[in-house]
Amino acid sequence: MSLLLHGLARLNRVLERLLHLLLLALLFGFILLIVYQVASRNLPLLPRLYWTEEFSRFAFQWMIMLGTAVGVLHADHFVLEAFPRGSRADLATRLIRDLACLAVGVIFIVYGRDFALSGLRRSATASGLSMVYVYSTFLISGAFILLFSVQRLLHTALHGMTAMEAALNTPDEVVEALEHAVHQGDPLATPSTQPGGRP
Repeated sequence: MSLLLHGLARLNRVLERLLHLLLLALLFGFILLIVYQVASRNLPLLPRLYWTEEFSRFAFQWMIMLGTAVGVLHADHFVLEAFPRGSRADLATRLIRDLACLAVGVIFIVYGRDFALSGLRRSATASGLSMVYVYSTFLISGAFILLFSVQRLLHTALHGMTAMEAALNTPDEVVEALEHAVHQGDPLATPSTQPGGRP
């Protein structure tokens, strides 16, 4: 089981790096296409390329879906903390959150496959690009979400929720600042303001 987690973590590290590069390329392309659209509307010497509007929209859709997958790995999505940190109810809701992400990944794969295949029969109006390249965003994003969610859940099963979040979650700047203040002996960091502290 530990070997499986190690292999999955290594695979996901490589996939995450590739996603970061792809997201940077998409963002760069998106900005260039938008700048060209604005410039071509105001400078008569530039030809009006209608496919740039489509491609910028497609790049934006891919950025959202792939960025969502990376957000799942590091729990960067919106989280509502309704219970005291570290309580059983809090741990349960955090586990449910990761299980819900896993379920979303499965749904995206199951229904995203048919949605992607429907794009084979459609083409973009201006560019003529097959819409399968756009409609497959759900399927591919679902695959990444599934892999990242499985890593989080497997890590939790083997090492516990706290260890998993320490290893994978994006650090919370507020919590880190409070912990640093406590270690420095700051009198303003009272027990009621410390993470998991009680008034």
